[in-house]
Amino acid sequence: MNQLTILIISVAFFAASCQEKGADKHNHLKVSDNGRFLEYGNGRPFLYLGCTAWELFHKLKREEAAEYLSNRAEKGFTVIQAVVLAENDGLRTPNAYGEVPFIDLNPEKPNEKYFEHVDNIVDKAGELGLFIGMLPTWGDKVPNENMAAGPVVFNVENARKYGEFLGKRYKDKPVIWVLGGDRNVHNDTVFNIWKAMAEGLRSGDGGNHLISMHPRGEKSSSEWFHNEHWFDFNMYQSGHANHFNKVYEFAEHDYMLHPAKPFVDGEPAYEDIPLKFWEYCNWSDQLRVPASVLDENKLIKEKSYFNKGYFTAYDVRIHAYWNILSGAAGYTYGNNAIWQMFKRGGDIAIPCLFDWRESMDRPGADDMRHVRKLFESRIFSKLIPDQSAIYGNNPKDSTHIRAAIANDGSFLIAFLSVGQPVAVVMNKITGTKVIATWFNPREGKTKPAGEYPNTGFQIFTPPTSGFDNDWVLLLDDAEKLAHL
Repeated sequence: MNQLTILIISVAFFAASCQEKGADKHNHLKVSDNGRFLEYGNGRPFLYLGCTAWELFHKLKREEAAEYLSNRAEKGFTVIQAVVLAENDGLRTPNAYGEVPFIDLNPEKPNEKYFEHVDNIVDKAGELGLFIGMLPTWGDKVPNENMAAGPVVFNVENARKYGEFLGKRYKDKPVIWVLGGDRNVHNDTVFNIWKAMAEGLRSGDGGNHLISMHPRGEKSSSEWFHNEHWFDFNMYQSGHANHFNKVYEFAEHDYMLHPAKPFVDGEPAYEDIPLKFWEYCNWSDQLRVPASVLDENKLIKEKSYFNKGYFTAYDVRIHAYWNILSGAAGYTYGNNAIWQMFKRGGDIAIPCLFDWRESMDRPGADDMRHVRKLFESRIFSKLIPDQSAIYGNNPKDSTHIRAAIANDGSFLIAFLSVGQPVAVVMNKITGTKVIATWFNPREGKTKPAGEYPNTGFQIFTPPTSGFDNDWVLLLDDAEKLAHL
């Protein structure tokens, strides 16, 4: 590979790095014309790169929230998913300033002081170029099959009024509405409550913001809301059960729906959370586990108690690249301590290895900057999933390979979860010559992989192989790459 080619590749990735630090601060998003991606109001592609901070409004003081938001902006996140009426008894347990959301648990009587705190965090996010994926309420405040702290306070009438209140209040703020809150829609009554809340949001904000829905594990919002005219993009929760989770199967299902709508994995496996944690936790016990499992700060000290192990940065990367290369409009990262904003010695939702502040810089969170860097080094909104680009057997296990090509044939991206050799059908992209590049998703660095004729198929072998040696293969039409 000549020096000019190496320079071209370096410039492409440098441009992506600059984009990370210059986040577009438009407050409104829209769906792309082809229904596959999200865009800023000015038409610039928007990569949904979320972080689940469900208890953000409920648990943190303003200075702490600013610290967290600044960390996420620096790492290249674009969306923070947070809940106004939080999961952990968010109606009755006050926020960090002693305020509850409603007077007398009545959704028609919002507590102004509580919402001033929410306002402050939303404004800070906007200053940093972040959007708030705002859940009006966790799903346990609506009739549901998985009862928790609750209490259930919503019906069709007050849900519409509450939605209108939020819509008006955040009409001109950087917000994405996310209904649901870890609950499914099990009957018409529940459907109508969420629909009424959405209609209230639309009435209040004049249609300024997108609407999605966060369902329970291993479900997609498309099951209930895909054909609703007010519903903009789907969200599924692939869940916390397995390593090498087949997240691409959720994506493949939603990609085939008509009309086409964007989708994201709104809750994949969280970094540092135990696999199938629910099998080990006693929900009637405030500690969730025997006291001997925890230290004096209520952090996990006996890691072997959760004998299936924990999800790591490796899982985070696999699920991120498998999702996006399967057609997702982005990806949501999560961390077990971050979502619940666990503080040492504090209340436990699910036992943690670290507290929220330590967890901000865990490896998986840092790897998200590389996800953004890669996909913004090319025009990611051109991507079309194409598994036929992979030649030969491609089992759905730890060695599964996902691939996508640009709709103009200018590039191809493939993710290799264990650094396995891959045979690529070369004429999937345009041009007579193809430039190959390795991208290291653990470090965000590139390595030239040669120049090849664009005929037949070619076998590419990553620099390293084995577990935790994932690689991304980039193939570019040499002529089009020269014009980037």
